[in-house]
Amino acid sequence: MDLLSFATSATETSGGGGFDLIGTILWPLKWLVELVLVGWHALFTALGMPAADGFTWVLSIVGLVIVVRSAMIPLFVRQIKSQRKMMEIAPELRKVQEKYKGKRDQLSREAMSRETMALYKKHGTTPVSSCLPLLVQMPVFFALFSVLNDVQKIGDDPNFSGVGLLNTELTQEFYDANLFGTVSLHETLIDAINAGNGTAILTLVTLVVLMIASQFFTQLQIISKNLSPEAKTGQAYQMQKIMLYVLPFAFVFSGVFFPLGVVIYWFVSNLWTMGQQFLVIREMPTPGSDAAKAREERLARKGKAIDSSGKVVSMEKYEAEQQRLVEEAERAKAAQPKRQQPVSKQRAKKLAQKQPGQGGGNGPSGNAKS
Repeated sequence: MDLLSFATSATETSGGGGFDLIGTILWPLKWLVELVLVGWHALFTALGMPAADGFTWVLSIVGLVIVVRSAMIPLFVRQIKSQRKMMEIAPELRKVQEKYKGKRDQLSREAMSRETMALYKKHGTTPVSSCLPLLVQMPVFFALFSVLNDVQKIGDDPNFSGVGLLNTELTQEFYDANLFGTVSLHETLIDAINAGNGTAILTLVTLVVLMIASQFFTQLQIISKNLSPEAKTGQAYQMQKIMLYVLPFAFVFSGVFFPLGVVIYWFVSNLWTMGQQFLVIREMPTPGSDAAKAREERLARKGKAIDSSGKVVSMEKYEAEQQRLVEEAERAKAAQPKRQQPVSKQRAKKLAQKQPGQGGGNGPSGNAKS
């Protein structure tokens, strides 16, 4: 809902007569979005597709998804790793919190903060790092929403154009483009209901349902396959389970208020995320998770394994490394000084009496011999 309200307020601001702060901030991103969108449209029209056809513009939107999401692959991988690390250290964080539970003095709070930050530093993550990639992606989505939503303005202003390559002619083509003969890409579900457009209503409702299903499955992949048993005991896991059922319903509101072009972008982007998530979980699973066990089984069938550094090696190298680690552990254990068992005072006195030169047993007899 925050995303929806921000995007809606941004559109209302750009429609007013005053200074458009949001539009000014997003201008470079909108220019790039238009560049990619128009570039794909030019490619498809060069291949013989009608310039004003709805499917031509839908494919252009799909091309936009491919470019944008490809550029964000490093951020996506970083986000997955950060979220995974936060869930993995959840049990350790809980121990720190329990250690200082009920202690409200300044020294205890500072000590708890130091231990928490040391834990984050040890595992190379922070709560902010798991959210940062998402925050970076949000301005791109806002720019896209603004570009596709602004197309409607040409209905009131025949001379309207975008900020870059989306000129008046192309904007008019996009505005006139439709699917199945009656479903306009700038139409929202509210518009379709008010107009009694059954085909548009069915199309938008179907896309919203598919968006919810794809979002649900994407989150389900994480909590069902990519978490270790330890991570499933933490509070972060419980929050993840709640979000699994709550977050997808945010798309219900998106489907009501967003134009069809934006809904298509979001749905295709969800499909991309789902596929990316599948590959990351398959090839970079959390150690100890079901996905990690499945990967180890796949590698074992190929005669391979994962060494201590996380690299895939042959089974011979893996077994040699394991043997070496066992031998090193045994040598280290043998080199450690033996721990002396504590004894009682009475037993210590008896042991001292049995040792030569300690008096007791040798004293009287020794004096007699001399």
